[in-house]
Amino acid sequence: MRIILSFLLALSLVQLGAQPPAASPTVPQDYVCPMDKDVRSDKPGFCPRCHMKLVLGIPDEEEYPLDLKLTPAVFHAGERVKITFQIKDPHTGKMVDHFELVHDKLFHMFVVSEDLQYFLHDHPVPQPDGSFIFDMTFPKPGMYRVVGDLYPTGGTPQLIAKTVIVSGAPGADVPLVDAKLQPELGVSHCKNMDVELVMDPPVPIVGLKTLLFFKITPADGLEQYLSSWAHMLVASDDTIDLVHDHPYIADGGPQMQFNIIFPRARTYRIWVQFQRKGVVNTAEFTIPVSELK
Repeated sequence: MRIILSFLLALSLVQLGAQPPAASPTVPQDYVCPMDKDVRSDKPGFCPRCHMKLVLGIPDEEEYPLDLKLTPAVFHAGERVKITFQIKDPHTGKMVDHFELVHDKLFHMFVVSEDLQYFLHDHPVPQPDGSFIFDMTFPKPGMYRVVGDLYPTGGTPQLIAKTVIVSGAPGADVPLVDAKLQPELGVSHCKNMDVELVMDPPVPIVGLKTLLFFKITPADGLEQYLSSWAHMLVASDDTIDLVHDHPYIADGGPQMQFNIIFPRARTYRIWVQFQRKGVVNTAEFTIPVSELK
């Protein structure tokens, strides 16, 4: 019926000497980086910032459930435990078994303790059924945040955090200790390099862009680590806000720039990892973020 009506309408317009309405031009889609969505191109390629493959259009962001299983289920600090990760399709509930590479790995895992004194960045091992496993020894009792960074094929990049409570000696209560962070800026001394942080503005304001400039000394022998000049994890002092980011500007020289918008007025611990002469260095800083006055 729609076809017949459209034909009759066009015919009547011609008979009246009018032109049928012109068809709307097709708007070309941009190729977009799934991680850095401000990076766009009119042709296929790779993101110059994070090196991920550009895709034609981006599906709406949707969180994929992450199941975390600990074996044995009852364990204590200092004991070895196997962590099994399973990612579920949010529509079907079935386990996802195909993922895209993100910085050379299918799964990036971060573990931070609630006092933000412990930090780990590692990579669970993929299994034939689509799950991932990682053998872990939690160093002390308390609460930990285990963060999965992955990219299900057909979806969007995911950053999902789970909470794990680790017991101490049998029968002892698990101490829950809030992070008591003091500002730590200036220079962070690492394994074979020093990293200095300068910020603009000097005191970050919640909701506004902050530029983080990292100056590396010495800068000779600087190498890409997992296809990026640096990796940064940001955690609020209550471990609610977690951000994994990469440099906005970097060329292998002695200075790199990150851009970040802090979501709340809290104190944040940041870990930034660089590789120099085959050695992975982790610089640590603590940044207070203020309300807009």
